[in-house]
Amino acid sequence: MYLETASKTIGMPARNYLKKIDLTHPKYLQTLVENRRIFNLNNCELNIFESYQETYRVPLTFNDFVITSMVRGKKVMHLFDKPAFDYLPGETVIVPANETMVIDFPEAQSENPTQCIALAVDGKYISNTMDYLNEYYNNDPDTTRNWKLQFNQYHFDNDTEITSLINKFIRICSSADKAKNIFADLNLKELLIRILQTQHLQQVIAESHHENNHNRLQYVLHYIHENLTEKIFINNLCNKAYLSRNVFFKWFKEQFGVTPLDYINMERVKLAKQLLSSKQKSIKEIALQCGFSDENYFVRLFKKIEGITPGAYQHCMYQ
Repeated sequence: MYLETASKTIGMPARNYLKKIDLTHPKYLQTLVENRRIFNLNNCELNIFESYQETYRVPLTFNDFVITSMVRGKKVMHLFDKPAFDYLPGETVIVPANETMVIDFPEAQSENPTQCIALAVDGKYISNTMDYLNEYYNNDPDTTRNWKLQFNQYHFDNDTEITSLINKFIRICSSADKAKNIFADLNLKELLIRILQTQHLQQVIAESHHENNHNRLQYVLHYIHENLTEKIFINNLCNKAYLSRNVFFKWFKEQFGVTPLDYINMERVKLAKQLLSSKQKSIKEIALQCGFSDENYFVRLFKKIEGITPGAYQHCMYQ
């Protein structure tokens, strides 16, 4: 059932695509719109939806919190009374319990079906995970907060960690392993924590633009963003957070799910992507402007994060 790799559009910037899942054999299809396969586990239910014909305004509601992620094709989502948005492979949408999604399938056909996973998670499991986070992480009075899922950030691109965890979860659910409920439980908890950390990071970034001295999280992120084009020394960040180097690394990773260096590199690549939209600068000039003294390292890092080289990315911007 589970295939090895996801296809990517040649010449386009890479995304963190989920690995492809085998489509349902035509003779087993119950419907051509949102045909559903279900894998039940102790604390969650994995659904795989497929649509094979152009259709509009299809409602879908879950009784539990749901993590959805696109595998193939394109949907248009209507959610939270907000403007409709395209929903594509490499993206995830989270939805609270009992919230109705209204979905269009403008391109679905037998030769080009849509495929999406929806992971419905038991409410009590969510509450227990939040309690765990609030007990474990809130030991720093400067960063104490109430961990909870935020639905103002409900549609986002998958990062490498979230993609890997969802891929692993699909593999666990479709296996015959007797211990799969145990493995699924561990994987699900990590997936929830990664989503929470990603949301927390985006929230603190937004706050740091307005209240950059409110707490050490905002202060450190504001400093990083103000100095992306310069060399950033980790020891300086440790001093600004008033933490030792080892404690600083642990604290940053617990709050955001990435190391300080990984975060700096991701933000520099984001800046590089903006600069690559202009043909006026060479790759070397852009690397230097983004704080990289070594052009070759910049190229390798950009390819690792984006899946293609800076030159290829720049070229596809002008096709």
